Amino acid sequence: HLNLLCPDKKVTLITATDLVKAVVNLNQYGRYIEDFDVEEKSVDSFSSGLSNLTVVKGKVKDFNPEDHYVTTSDGRVYEYEKLLISTGGSPRLIDDSNPHVIGIRDTHSVQYFKTRLADARRVAVIGNGGIAMELVFELTGHEVLWAIKHDSIGNHYFDKGAASFLLSHLESTNTPRPKEPVIKRMKYGRIVGKELSPASLEDKSLSEGGVIGGALGPDWSQGLSLHSDSTEDSYRNIHIEYKCEVEKILTPQNLLDQNFEETPFPRNKCLYEESTQWPVYVKLTNGKIYGCDVVVSATGVTTNTAPFISNAPFDIATDGGIKVDDNMRSSIPDVYAAGDVCTTSWEPSKLWFQMRLWTQARPMGAFAAHCMSDNLKGQQVPLDFCFELFTHVTKFFGFKVVLLGKYNAQGLGNDYQLLFRCTKGVEFVKVVMQNGRMVGAVLIGETGLEETFENLILNEIDLSGFEDSLLDSRVDIEDFFD
Repeated sequence: HLNLLCPDKKVTLITATDLVKAVVNLNQYGRYIEDFDVEEKSVDSFSSGLSNLTVVKGKVKDFNPEDHYVTTSDGRVYEYEKLLISTGGSPRLIDDSNPHVIGIRDTHSVQYFKTRLADARRVAVIGNGGIAMELVFELTGHEVLWAIKHDSIGNHYFDKGAASFLLSHLESTNTPRPKEPVIKRMKYGRIVGKELSPASLEDKSLSEGGVIGGALGPDWSQGLSLHSDSTEDSYRNIHIEYKCEVEKILTPQNLLDQNFEETPFPRNKCLYEESTQWPVYVKLTNGKIYGCDVVVSATGVTTNTAPFISNAPFDIATDGGIKVDDNMRSSIPDVYAAGDVCTTSWEPSKLWFQMRLWTQARPMGAFAAHCMSDNLKGQQVPLDFCFELFTHVTKFFGFKVVLLGKYNAQGLGNDYQLLFRCTKGVEFVKVVMQNGRMVGAVLIGETGLEETFENLILNEIDLSGFEDSLLDSRVDIEDFFD
């Protein structure tokens, strides 16, 4: 965007890795709902044809806001008129000292995880977000311990009703795996112009918090084989521990020294005979201790704000993000931030809120580019329409998922009404109503309702009296409100 908006300016992109993620095949349907693919491209491929763009491989180690320059780890200095920080986040590891605990954040870490799966009998997945959910669904032919701190799965996205719908599908161990993705959004693992070498997959920095690539996006697991192809190994063997967190990661010696007793895996979900020793043990806050071969820490991310915040008095939000105003400006002159690294500080629309997702990072980065371009000319940019309504399209457990507005009645207190429609194994629809108007929705499956519901929410149409027929499958709601 900056390349197009500022053709007379030199644009420099500093990236810590050989690969750059680029949005391709952007499709918009409805007013704000969009889907797209994300391709990983080599640095040369990404900059090809962009005459005023220079891509530099390097890691920023120093930042001087007074003199307007950054310094990379190899000593090179880059001056700027405007600076955009879009450094994302890093996995929050529950134990970064144990080699059997790994974080999933970028494509390389996923490939490294695949190498660790080769001989793994049991995998522990810690976390309840999008990456954890997709991992659990994709892992077949292994015993899987899934530890979550909530009382239902996917608490970040779903209420108990939607979670129950998805859980019933997850627990159907003989459910055929979809041969084609329900919604095509990602092309992870297909690297343009570069192949992953065996050496790169064995790089210990992947599991020890070294330099990482950009965040995995929606449907990151598409095309990744995390399961056995044999019939007997094509079942899911998942045991969920609810309302608990990891208290401690234990080595076999720790277990012996402290005289702890291992908790047996449920026999109806066991694929292997109980081992007398595992390479790593997970002690949960509910007192249970499970042995496993690999522990996947999927408990969220921390913002990559260093070295910027150590060299300037940025306003930092309570979640660790760099606060930005309605032109994506930080508290430091001429410094902007976008994506996971930032936290919006303007008064949001009543139907929008920030969530660290690819579907917000893309328009946020594009808007930041417009702001930087216009601010260079001394102009203020009105807040973009993409911040009017929260929308997110993704895929979970093979189902298309669309989230609209205050889909979980966020911030509505008790002043709302819920409408449901559910066909087991096919679709789940939840509508959030307030004062006779639709303010949010959750659509799981191929419902075909997303554009109609988006319009009903944005236009604030009074639906009083229509509640009983709004989700009636016999009523063509799309034609009725066209």
